[in-house]
Amino acid sequence: QSLSQTTQHINKTQHCKTLPGLVSSQAQLCRSNLELMQTIIQAAREVKKVCQKTFTDMRWNCSSIDAPKFLPDLERGTRESAFVYALSAAAISHTIARACTSGDLRLCSCGPIPGEIPEPGYRWGGCADNLHYGLLMGSKFSDAPMKMKKKSGSNANKLMHLHNSEVGRQALRDALVMKCKCHGVSGSCSIRTCWRGLQDLKDIAIDLKIKYLSATKVVHRPMGTRKQLVPKDIDIRPVRENELVYLQSSPDYCMRNDKLGSFGTQDRQCNKTSSGSDSCDLMCCGRGYNPYSERVVERCHCKYHWCCYVTCKKCERTVEKYVCK
Repeated sequence: QSLSQTTQHINKTQHCKTLPGLVSSQAQLCRSNLELMQTIIQAAREVKKVCQKTFTDMRWNCSSIDAPKFLPDLERGTRESAFVYALSAAAISHTIARACTSGDLRLCSCGPIPGEIPEPGYRWGGCADNLHYGLLMGSKFSDAPMKMKKKSGSNANKLMHLHNSEVGRQALRDALVMKCKCHGVSGSCSIRTCWRGLQDLKDIAIDLKIKYLSATKVVHRPMGTRKQLVPKDIDIRPVRENELVYLQSSPDYCMRNDKLGSFGTQDRQCNKTSSGSDSCDLMCCGRGYNPYSERVVERCHCKYHWCCYVTCKKCERTVEKYVCK
C-alpha cells in the first residue's frame, strides 16, 4: 500500500528501484511491464480512497492505510487486515481489467464475447472488461510477497493473506455483470448491445465489508500432513472459500495506541440521531462529544422551465455537527 504515496510517473525501468516495499518478483514484473505498474499504483490510491469511504461510519476508518507502510493492526492478522488484503487484491485486478478495456495497457484488449446466444432484441458487442487478464496479472503481483521463501512473517499470516486476497478476487468475479446500451428510433430501445462489465470498486467494497463484519477467527493447526487454517470455535468444518478470516482480535480503536496501530476516535465526526456504529455513543466510546456549527450552501427554490432547463437559487443554512471528545 506504500505505492499509494508514489507521485512519479513510472516510464523508465530504473523507476522500479525507487518504488517502496516491492519484493524481487514484483520489481521484475515492474521492469518487464511499466504500463502495468502505473495501473497498479492507480489501484493502490483507489484502495485507500474506497476503503475510507466504506468505513467512514466505523471507529476503524482505514487510517492505518494512510501511513507509508501498514501500521501494526494490519500486520498482526486482524479482521481489518483481512479486509484490506481482500480489497487490495480485488482493486488491482479490477483496475487492470478496466485498463485493458480503455486501451491504457497495450498487452491486452477487450474481454471475450460470451459463448451463449443472447435473448431476442439483445446482441453482444461493445468492449467487455478483461477480467481474465486482470485476475492473472493481479494475482501474480498481489500474492508475490506471500509466496516468497525467505519473506519474514509467520506462515499462518501468509496463509491468511493468500486466502483473503482470493476472497477479494472471488468478489470481483461475482461483480461481472451484463451492461447494455439502447439503440432504436427516438430512443425506443428496439435493440440492445450488451457486454460483460465489472461493477464499480465501491460496490465490491460494500460486499467485502459485509464479509468483514461476519469474518471468522481461525487458528493454524495440523490437519493431515500439513498445518492449515481452521475456524477457532467450530473446527469441525474447513474454512469456506468466500469468508474472510483473521488470526488476532482487533483493538477497540477507541484510544490512540501506536503500538497497536490505533488512531483513536478523538475529533471524529459522529451522528447524534443514529443508533448504528456512527452514533456519538459508539463512535466516541462513551467519552462524550462536542457540538459545533457549520454553514452550508445548498441549491433551493428550483424551477423547471419549458423546455428544458432548471434554475435554482442558493440558500445558506447553519447545521449543527458533533465531534468526539
